[in-house]
Amino acid sequence: MAVAPKPLREVTQEALHVLFREIGAANTIRFLNQFSLGQGNYTEEREQLFADLSFEDLMKAIRERRALPTP
Repeated sequence: MAVAPKPLREVTQEALHVLFREIGAANTIRFLNQFSLGQGNYTEEREQLFADLSFEDLMKAIRERRALPTP
């Protein structure tokens, strides 16, 4: 059975109605948030954040962090 394609806006509206009905508003929003593109440039931020650290410094910090007891 072939189904005629609908305009994307209509498909989106129907999908949102189904999500709201089936999983509720809060969970629908949580679901949609996982597709957010975010903001900023992580690559540039990471380079600035770790600019003064060597690989050995980073590994040491990771090992120290892993050795801490879980709260």
